Amino acid sequence: MKKEIHPDYHEITVVMTDGTSFQTRSTWGEPGATLKLDIDPSTHPAWTGVHRLMDSGGQLAKFNKRFSDFKVKS
Repeated sequence: MKKEIHPDYHEITVVMTDGTSFQTRSTWGEPGATLKLDIDPSTHPAWTGVHRLMDSGGQLAKFNKRFSDFKVKS
C-alpha cells in the first residue's frame, strides 16, 4: 500500500433513529465522532414494507396544483 494517500480509518459511534448505537470503523469524521442517522433499516420503507407519502412542496404538490382544476367528463 502506498503511504499517505489513504484516508484515516478510525472508530466512530453510529446512533440509529430508535436511540440504539454501535461502534464501527469508518473514514467519516474524526476518531470518536458520533454519526446520527435520520433513516436506517428500522425506519426506511425499503426494509419495513410500510410506505408513507411524505412530500413537502415537491413533485406531488406540483402535480396536485397543476391538475387541481382537471375535471373528468362523464
